[in-house]
Amino acid sequence: MRRRFRRIRSPGNAAIAAVTVFALCSGMWLLSSGAGTHAPPQPSAAQAHTGRYDRGGARTAAPALPPSPPDRVRIPAIGVDAPLTGLGLTATGSLEVPPAGRKNLAGWYEAGTTPGETGTAIIAGHVDNADGPAVFYSLGALRKGSTIEVDRRDGGVAVFTVDAVEAYDAQVFPDAKVYGAATRPELRVITCGGGYSRTTGYQGNVVVYAHLTGSR
Repeated sequence: MRRRFRRIRSPGNAAIAAVTVFALCSGMWLLSSGAGTHAPPQPSAAQAHTGRYDRGGARTAAPALPPSPPDRVRIPAIGVDAPLTGLGLTATGSLEVPPAGRKNLAGWYEAGTTPGETGTAIIAGHVDNADGPAVFYSLGALRKGSTIEVDRRDGGVAVFTVDAVEAYDAQVFPDAKVYGAATRPELRVITCGGGYSRTTGYQGNVVVYAHLTGSR
């Protein structure tokens, strides 16, 4: 099941807005294995935003980094350690996807903000493929305060702290909230989720909101 993207530009902060994420939201593994019993975890209400975007919480944002493409993402709390590939837009305006056969590969929107610079950077990956769980299968189990590290091509590491983890139905996906411009370095990590149906696949997306709290 293919989800379509549309592209918008914000001054000084290239971003995309989308209805949902990408192809392979059909739950190929769940369909082939009988579904239901292997559904990925979904975030609880306790992990949602409690205020207006939870701007900073108890941790202040770190100074922005200069632009540099990312090469790897690590999320220790859920065992993610994956290389990143650049994603562009297809001729129809939808976001390209990482190759489905490489289940431990994630992608980043390379026409947008690089992780660590001011703005909203986007990382996306599959929840599963035909062979089983993929790179972001456990994304819905991530909790506020968890750490996301992104290795950058300039040799540095951008360290983000998770502000919230939310699931959205495809029909009410909050484009502006997820993909809108930011005045500090922010990161969104996205996969399919939001419930599952054997007839239509995943009903929406899981979105992790994080902001830069350090670098090394």
